[in-house]
Amino acid sequence: MTDLDQPADEGGEIIPVEESSQDAPTATAVLEYLVRNVVDDPDGVRVEADDSRSRLQLNVHVADGDMGRVIGRRGRVANAIRTVVRAAAVRDGVDVDVEFVD
Repeated sequence: MTDLDQPADEGGEIIPVEESSQDAPTATAVLEYLVRNVVDDPDGVRVEADDSRSRLQLNVHVADGDMGRVIGRRGRVANAIRTVVRAAAVRDGVDVDVEFVD
């Protein structure tokens, strides 16, 4: 992370960022944005990060009835979302897997 990526306080001092379970903020934000724009109920979208494995896994939960919209025909929408989120994760410097959970 460069100095430009680090948050700063009002005086310009760099505030250290603590490592959290969410090591991919860009990928998570892109994932939430994409899924919220596909579903009928954007407030029912929830993304959880699971870093217990070798790769960061982002689990997506949606409201009842919206899973079909996220998966798409033959899984094409889901695969497109995974591709874009993996590309966004490059900026975070991590590998991610996206799972759509019922």
